[in-house]
Amino acid sequence: MEFYIQLLISGLVLGSIYALVALGFAIIFKSTSVVNFAQGELLMFGAYFCFAMVVQYKVPWFWAFLLTLVFSLSLALIVERLILRPMIGEPVISIIMVTIGLSSVLRSIITAIWGTQIEIYEPPLFPDTTVMVAGIPISQVYLWSFGLAATLLALFGVFFKYSKAGVAMRATAFSNQVALSMGIPVKNIFALAWCIASVVSAIGGILIGSINGINIGLGHFGLKVFPAVILGGLDSIVGAALGGLIVGVLENLSDGALKSAFGLQGTKEVAPFVFLVIILMIKPYGLFGKKEIERV
Repeated sequence: MEFYIQLLISGLVLGSIYALVALGFAIIFKSTSVVNFAQGELLMFGAYFCFAMVVQYKVPWFWAFLLTLVFSLSLALIVERLILRPMIGEPVISIIMVTIGLSSVLRSIITAIWGTQIEIYEPPLFPDTTVMVAGIPISQVYLWSFGLAATLLALFGVFFKYSKAGVAMRATAFSNQVALSMGIPVKNIFALAWCIASVVSAIGGILIGSINGINIGLGHFGLKVFPAVILGGLDSIVGAALGGLIVGVLENLSDGALKSAFGLQGTKEVAPFVFLVIILMIKPYGLFGKKEIERV
């Protein structure tokens, strides 16, 4: 039982980070109707930039974290202004292909600067000692990562529900034309969506790097999060968060249970997609997605 409780806890930690990155997916889609396939590379770039500040330039963690957020904001603004804004009005598939090309460019830049070796944050962001919780030994890295991710998700939830910018983003997601008629600067909202997506991805990259280290494989994290976004409903912020938690727990439990019972390998990567297919057969728009009705 202790083994499965540890799997559940580590799954919740991983799922909370998935939820952060899934939030970026959902925000961009709700605001622009575009699926950003460069989300994993934004995460990886933030993680490597923070690594450069902490390890290579010996910047204290507090300032390195703030500098990483500033860098992520700047990167998002550059990408949105120079690459994506000129694409407004073009077919959605063209914009999606641009994000795929952007992911390749960012990956190449990271490889050229930092290489492909696994890197470790030193000094670490969180203590790596274990503490006893209800008789279960748990690494402090997991506890701090889960607490930070949960706090950020709660803050973003309050932001979208109550802030003026959050309400403007929700209005833009409902209808660009209606938002424009109400005086909402839709282009600025698009830029804000990309900034938030880049920031939450960078934070997710730092948290993952604190647990597992960082390497070029972090770029695939966006694709691992994609089932969580679809599961919760591509246009649902709450669904993205819940989908991330579900996928994280499923990955760990399926990997641990099936490996210990049957010796099966590789179930960790497959289980979320199997569960996703089952859910979509029952609810094609995801758990919280809105059904689209076209009247002709």
